[in-house]
Amino acid sequence: MAKVTSTTKIKRRKITFSLNSSDAQEVILIGDFNKWNHKKHPMKGDGNGIWKKSVMLLPGSYEYKFLVDGEWKEDPQNNHKSANCFGTYNSVFNLTAP
Repeated sequence: MAKVTSTTKIKRRKITFSLNSSDAQEVILIGDFNKWNHKKHPMKGDGNGIWKKSVMLLPGSYEYKFLVDGEWKEDPQNNHKSANCFGTYNSVFNLTAP
């Protein structure tokens, strides 16, 4: 029997997360894609209240939140939510393969 091998490589895609928080001093993107590590993805503010961070992700479903000055915040631009074990919600992002 012939062995079948796949030559199709699944590629990561650059995804930019953003949050409008004009009074924030620090915003961190945290999710299951970085094992909820608060040191891995600090966001950069543009001086006008828009915070952004780009990450490379494989296709899949990801839960995430923003840590704004020490307070957990859901993504107000994303209506897709999932309940978490803390009695609150995480935002959910689904990245489909091209």
